[in-house]
Amino acid sequence: MIETTDIDNFRQVMSSGEHIEIGSDMFTMFHKLSQEALKITMELNLKYHTPEEIVDIFSELTGRNIDKSFRLFPPFYTDCGKNIRVGKNVFINACCKFQDQGGIEIGDGALIGHNTTIATLNHYENPQLRQNLIPKKVKIGKNVWIGSDCTILPGVIIGDGAIVGAGSVVTKNIPENSIAVGNPARVIRRIEVSNV
Repeated sequence: MIETTDIDNFRQVMSSGEHIEIGSDMFTMFHKLSQEALKITMELNLKYHTPEEIVDIFSELTGRNIDKSFRLFPPFYTDCGKNIRVGKNVFINACCKFQDQGGIEIGDGALIGHNTTIATLNHYENPQLRQNLIPKKVKIGKNVWIGSDCTILPGVIIGDGAIVGAGSVVTKNIPENSIAVGNPARVIRRIEVSNV
């Protein structure tokens, strides 16, 4: 079991945007967290669990108390787990893949469609440095709807109330209350918000 202080230190380093060199202590921590995540996600994905059990397993995976309103349809994949933060009433559909070392924050009421990939790590163009890691947090706002088969790249912020169309590749920030589609995703229109 990895100590809470080590996880807190990991999250702090990742949020600083500090580049992670291959062979460093932090790089080694990546691998320890990956092994723990593999063990937990195998348990999650290979047999039926009640919604309440899924909340408990996701809390163990993330190292955070997850609200009982959280819903997830397995299978779910991550190569870390400890840098995911989800709000209330979040729904993650089946076959999503989170590379969360750099940090993934999902706001209240967000809906994540089938087979969505969220990446938070990048590499250098220079082949001599290519195995080093560059973490960049992804932030998904409140009441965001991400369609199926989307890919969200490192450093992206998706504003509150936005919609990302199915199959989109999000390379840049999406403003709140807007609809973005395509590869790369582009805003096609604003959403008219009314009080219902």
